[in-house]
Amino acid sequence: MKIKPELLTLYGVTDRSHLGGRSLLAVVEEILKGGATLIQLREKDMDPEAFLREAVQIKKVTDAYHVPLIINDNIQVCLASGAAGVHVGQSDMAAGQVRRLLGEDKIIGVTAKTVEQAKAAEQAGADYLGCGAVFGSATKLDTKKMSLETLDEICRSVSIPVTAIGGISMDNIRQLQGHLMDGAAVVSALFSAQDPCGAAVALKKEMLDILSKRPEGGVRHGH
Repeated sequence: MKIKPELLTLYGVTDRSHLGGRSLLAVVEEILKGGATLIQLREKDMDPEAFLREAVQIKKVTDAYHVPLIINDNIQVCLASGAAGVHVGQSDMAAGQVRRLLGEDKIIGVTAKTVEQAKAAEQAGADYLGCGAVFGSATKLDTKKMSLETLDEICRSVSIPVTAIGGISMDNIRQLQGHLMDGAAVVSALFSAQDPCGAAVALKKEMLDILSKRPEGGVRHGH
């Protein structure tokens, strides 16, 4: 399954620290109701068995909405849960090795912060890139900010879809207008929202409008 750019339009990345006592499952379902196009289950501190149990539960919900589930940086959980694929960072397993372990059918996303990393990831078999942090990050405090110019350079350097990530919210999403990404990956603006469904609806509406106005000549890889 190779990823269509439209799947990256509104990419929800989980963060249980923002739930305020609500269940992750319930918030994910609200975000899906609001039109999220892809969900990534990110659990850096959960033991593998609990992570797998959670992945199986979340996948039932994402399946009901016909939205692929991506697992952050855990190939075993991806395979055991039947998730659509994995996302790996630069300090995680190399994309080529991930591809060998997962086979051809799974989606592989790779974090890329430079043109060199982007090209290497594409060559190694990545299906999409996550690039940022475009507006800093509320969830990763050590993350360096990426300029929107660098984001565009990365988009031009590869033929696979690219999602922008990092501190994207209703307050700043319009700053992405005129740039070449295929969508926005959003963490806290979805998972800390009082109304996650409403937040997803609003963010997706903005993103679709931004994508409809992408610069002439900036359209890449046939879309």
